Amino acid sequence: MTISFRSRLEGVVARYRAEVASRREHLSLLRWQIAAGHALDERDTFPGHVTTSAIVLSPDHAQVLLIDHVVIGRWLQPGGHYEEAEAFNLSAAREAIEETGVSRLALHPWHRGDDLPFVIDSHDVPGKPSRGEPDHIHHDLQYLFVADPAVPLVAQLEEVHAAAWMPAAELAGIAPLVAARLASVAVR
Repeated sequence: MTISFRSRLEGVVARYRAEVASRREHLSLLRWQIAAGHALDERDTFPGHVTTSAIVLSPDHAQVLLIDHVVIGRWLQPGGHYEEAEAFNLSAAREAIEETGVSRLALHPWHRGDDLPFVIDSHDVPGKPSRGEPDHIHHDLQYLFVADPAVPLVAQLEEVHAAAWMPAAELAGIAPLVAARLASVAVR
């Protein structure tokens, strides 16, 4: 029996709140949308929908893989709108591979092989009036991965200007909760 997207998301959010989230991470809008039965796996669901992203670290955690996003015009972690997968981390991994060409990508040991997000970040995204899309929210399920920075990358130039390994300190300005939480994650 296949578990529905909504059931999987509801379970992941409940576990995240119980096991990972700080006291200030309520995820109120996301939880309300789940309870209201919104199709959060569809990008035209508003006020928000699910995205997944990959925080790809070098084995020593000194570097992070980032993309120069074509539409947004800044360096970010690889990611995008949720695409159907058996696990949310597999959707995030697919985005990283598609956008950067990274190979030998492995889920970080922090996850213990589980689908529990490292961070759930609900953030504002500007709409696209040309598509009739209003300003909205991306409920981004963020997963840690490890890859070798010595292996060449091949950026998907339709979506990114470039993909590059940068100092992990760059995460403080891109994903501050990830950067803060990483301080407690041991290098394995």
